[in-house]
Amino acid sequence: MKNNLDKFIYLADIFEKNGFKLFLIGGSSRDYLLKRHFSDFDVTTDATPEEIEKFLPNIKKTFAKFGSVSLEVEGEHFDITTFRKEQKYSDSRHPAEVEFVKTIEEDYVRRDFTINAIYIDRDVKIHDMGTSLQDLKYVLIRMIGDPKKRLAEDPLRILRAIRFSLMLDFEIEESLFYAMREQSSKLNNINPDKINEEIRKMKKSGVNSLKIKSEFQKFNVLPGWKI
Repeated sequence: MKNNLDKFIYLADIFEKNGFKLFLIGGSSRDYLLKRHFSDFDVTTDATPEEIEKFLPNIKKTFAKFGSVSLEVEGEHFDITTFRKEQKYSDSRHPAEVEFVKTIEEDYVRRDFTINAIYIDRDVKIHDMGTSLQDLKYVLIRMIGDPKKRLAEDPLRILRAIRFSLMLDFEIEESLFYAMREQSSKLNNINPDKINEEIRKMKKSGVNSLKIKSEFQKFNVLPGWKI
C-alpha cells in the first residue's frame, strides 16, 4: 500500500476512548482501496465540532458551523466532518440547512458519488451502504440518488464527475451521463473560481488540457471556457 492507516487508527482510538466513532471516507477510502497515494485524510464522525473540541482542543474551526474541522496529526492533515443531513440547496451550491445525525446510513445519502462514500472503521472494516464496492470494481462513476436531482442541488458535481472519470479512468454511469448533458448549462450559475479550481485539480492529477476540452465538449460543458 502507498498509504498506511496507522495515524488514522491512532486518531480513531482517541475518538473511541471519548465515546465516538471515526471512519475514513471520501477520496481517502477510495484511493486506499485502489492502492493509490493520497496526501490528506478525509474522515467522518458522529461527534459534533463542539464535542470534538473537548478532547482535541487544537482543531481548526473555520467551518465548524457546517460540521467540518481540521487537525494535524504527526505531519498528516485530517479533515473531519460530522455525520449530517443536508437540505434545500438554495444557491445551487451550499445546503441552506445542515442537521447533524448519528449514523453512517443517514450520512451516506447526502454524499455525491458511490465510490466516494465507502466507510472504513478503525478495525479497517469496510461499510458499504449501496453499490460502492461494486462500482469501484467495475470502474464506474455513479451518483447516490437521482442524478437529475443531485446535479440540480449542486451543478459543480458535473465537473467533479468529469474529474474523477479522467483522473481514475472510470466510466460515467448512463443515467448520470445523460443528466450531466441535460443540466450542463447550470454551471453558468456557479462561481468561476470554483470552476477553475476543479480544472486545476484535473490538471494537477495529470490530465492534459486537450483531454479536458474533449470531455467538456462531450457534455456541452461551458462552451468557450478557457482551459
